[in-house]
Amino acid sequence: MGIGTTRHGSGRRGVTARLCAVLATVTALFLALVPFSTPAGADPIEKCTATTGAIVAVDFGHWGGPVVRGCDAHPTTGMNLLHNAGFTTVGTVHDGPGFICRIGSGDFNGGAQYPTAAEESCVQTPKATAYWSYWLAPAGRNTWTYSPLGALSDVPKPGEVEAWVFGGTDVAGTSGQPAFSPDSVRAGGPGATPSVPPSASPSSGPGGSPSAPGSPQPSPAVAAAARWLVGRLVDGDHLYNEAFGAPDYARTALLGTALAAAGGQDATLTRITAYLAAHADDYLQPDGTSVPPDPTAVANLALLAEATGADPRDFGGHDLPVDLADHVCSAAGSLGNCTAAGDFHGAFSPSTQALGVLALARSSVAPPAAAVARLEQLQCADGGFSGSMIAPGEFCDPEPGTTALAAMALTLVPEAAPALAKATAYLADQQQADGSYLPYTGAPGGDTWSTALGTQALLALGRTAGAATAQRWIADRQNGDGGFASDATGGDSDLTASAQALIALAGANLATLHPADPDPSSSPSPSLSPSDTATPTGPPSPSATSSPSTPTPPAGRVPDLAKGVAYLVAPKRLLGGEYYEAFDGTGFADFGLTIDGAFALAATGGNDTALAGIVDFIDQQRKDGTDRTVNDWTLIGTSYAGGGSIAKEALLAQVTGRNPRNFGGHDLIAALDQAVCTRAAADTGCAAEGNYTHAMSVFSQSLGVIAQLRAGDASHAEAPIGYLRSLQAEDGSWPSLIPSTGDRDVDSTAMAVMALALVPGDAAAQAVDRGVAWIAARQQADGGFPGAAGDSTNSAALAIQGMSLHPEKYAGRIARARAFLAGQQNGDGGFRVASDGPQKESDLRASTQSVGGAVGTSFGVLLRDLTGVHSTIGPGGGSTDPGTGGTSGTGGIGGSGTGGSASGGSGPLAATGVEAQRLTLWALVLLLAGGGTVAVVRRRAATGGRRH
Repeated sequence: MGIGTTRHGSGRRGVTARLCAVLATVTALFLALVPFSTPAGADPIEKCTATTGAIVAVDFGHWGGPVVRGCDAHPTTGMNLLHNAGFTTVGTVHDGPGFICRIGSGDFNGGAQYPTAAEESCVQTPKATAYWSYWLAPAGRNTWTYSPLGALSDVPKPGEVEAWVFGGTDVAGTSGQPAFSPDSVRAGGPGATPSVPPSASPSSGPGGSPSAPGSPQPSPAVAAAARWLVGRLVDGDHLYNEAFGAPDYARTALLGTALAAAGGQDATLTRITAYLAAHADDYLQPDGTSVPPDPTAVANLALLAEATGADPRDFGGHDLPVDLADHVCSAAGSLGNCTAAGDFHGAFSPSTQALGVLALARSSVAPPAAAVARLEQLQCADGGFSGSMIAPGEFCDPEPGTTALAAMALTLVPEAAPALAKATAYLADQQQADGSYLPYTGAPGGDTWSTALGTQALLALGRTAGAATAQRWIADRQNGDGGFASDATGGDSDLTASAQALIALAGANLATLHPADPDPSSSPSPSLSPSDTATPTGPPSPSATSSPSTPTPPAGRVPDLAKGVAYLVAPKRLLGGEYYEAFDGTGFADFGLTIDGAFALAATGGNDTALAGIVDFIDQQRKDGTDRTVNDWTLIGTSYAGGGSIAKEALLAQVTGRNPRNFGGHDLIAALDQAVCTRAAADTGCAAEGNYTHAMSVFSQSLGVIAQLRAGDASHAEAPIGYLRSLQAEDGSWPSLIPSTGDRDVDSTAMAVMALALVPGDAAAQAVDRGVAWIAARQQADGGFPGAAGDSTNSAALAIQGMSLHPEKYAGRIARARAFLAGQQNGDGGFRVASDGPQKESDLRASTQSVGGAVGTSFGVLLRDLTGVHSTIGPGGGSTDPGTGGTSGTGGIGGSGTGGSASGGSGPLAATGVEAQRLTLWALVLLLAGGGTVAVVRRRAATGGRRH
């Protein structure tokens, strides 16, 4: 079944049938994922040098084999490097192919994959003492660093060497490193013969890695196009229209937007933006202030402002979103400036209508409903959008370029999901075999402008394969001067076509283009005082803005949660409005991450309809693109049932007002009761009495306790509570792993205190107090907290939730942690994994956790009752709608809406000194990471975050 399609599962099945279904699912998945199981033709080792390509070495010594190495001259990810170097891999049923469970090589034992099925089933997440650990050594370094990211998130640098070693390590990566040095396996090194371990100690974490580079340099084609465009400028700041003898403001704005996509043109962009701001009146209202602003001009400047980091609410003395929103036609007429009600006044083409909606949505201003409805009226029966401003009922002749602009606009308008689905299908159907788009019906061939816009739309929709084909077609249109011909017949470079082509080749699009994010590590950090007694600042508000330029912004700065929610529900991420993929293009749902997204939406109240779409997907046992349901993730009813995963699903039901005893076709609380261990047993993953089956982390244990207590199942929770309390160290912290390896983890401690905050009695209250104090003491100078990935957004978000159990006592630290998160939020609304990590792009897993965690209350009382809220996915499933559906929930982000309320009983809360009323003031709640895996999994999982 294809990605984005859904249908109901079949309900509860017997244990035998369940296991057969699991095995069938795994078999089908592995057969489908050929690029992840069949080795590519490896590049010769000599293709990888000290400055080009990357080497990967896999140590099969655990099975008496050699260290086998391979080369990829052009790696894109650590996973890509592994496969292109000639290795095969298999993932786990629970986590997907992105979590490497087995590795094989044709150079050892005929390509057999290890560990064998007899050693490791690869159904659940492997134990932390026996798994493939992942190590890195940049060019010029001869010591290993434990990778803070997974293989799908890591981007190998030129000259880097990577290693995979079977065994175990601790969370900090201070043990279990390869027994051979990086230099011994680099190009020119001895290769398969392990060397004596280096005398230098490995880095204990990401802090020991070299400084992250700045923004990546543009490709040669993009750089050449940017140079050609800059060369067209007059006085270095504007274009001039010779035919009209006047400045060409429109194309100047487009050129600036293109340069923003290319990067590396900051000085020129500054001059262009200043010029347009100085001449805003002339561009926006050339006929004087008595005439409404030209909507095309307003939209162009607003999009340029968003792309360059300027403020569209104050550009050249104009509030650009207001200029659009205040001039929507109420009826046809107005001297021909209004074709129909809902037009932006003076919009003479559907492209202008689409740009207006796009500009408003990008400025975090809800486009007027009439303007959106008018745009939808311009959609033809086949899903394309008209090339002219037709009146309702008139003949509709679609154009791909116009449809692409409309589609990009509608990706930011959740309630327009049905129209977006039709437009998406149209764009897929209209793409020519060579990757191009025709400019109009019946055209003899594709043109650059339409194909560039089509590429951008495909990128905004997450259709990467189609976008790549279109990009190749565009690249073939580039002339020797760097510009682009208008079509395949050749000819001189065309400025308008070249600008749109540059945006497309840079991998950007008008819906999400934002300023390049500078390295935040260069800003100074203030010191922390020993105590914090500042006045509470309250939860973040939706109006807060964030610039990622510094990790230590002024006190009181908070993340922009409205943009964060928009990032989470974007169609290219939330597929079909139902689930997130484990990795792009597979249709393999990451159920744990999907529930994390649901908790974030519940905590913020940012989009109840999108939240309902996720909950219905889980509850109705709909299938992902590989025919899996949530039951194939929890493995409920089998001997591999994961207590943490079942608890996380149960908590989703509780958070959204549904019944966990009848959710997803199961009584999840009864299943959780059955998952409580009565003794230590390796075959059930039980570390001790009171542990849950296959719950190898404090996260899993805490989730189980929370779910049982919220269900009023205190008697069955008694043993799990006792086991959770037994894991607390003398200093107040909790470890990450079960059984404990003696590590101390901020994330796990925060989860544990939030669980025990629901337990009555002084002993539990004291355990909570000690745990929260330990968390607070871990805060770093920039306001962040240490995690497995470094100065981690995930850890900061969880720390906020933990410290908010005592909001007055830790108000100052909470404010600094929120400010830290604001500094790690990118222009697209998403969040980085860590402030000191190499990845500057937004990460979905980090974003789900940051958005919800920034709100700041314990997930033990989160309630976002969805009674009466419906998703856009039909009750019978089967929708291919890629939209998110619906409108924002009534409980505003940081506001006083009616949808979110904290509940869960005043007794346990009072016992910890935290009143329910006080918690409510600190807003609603997020369960950020859930259970079912260990802290090391954050670093081993392909996306760099926890899997549950």
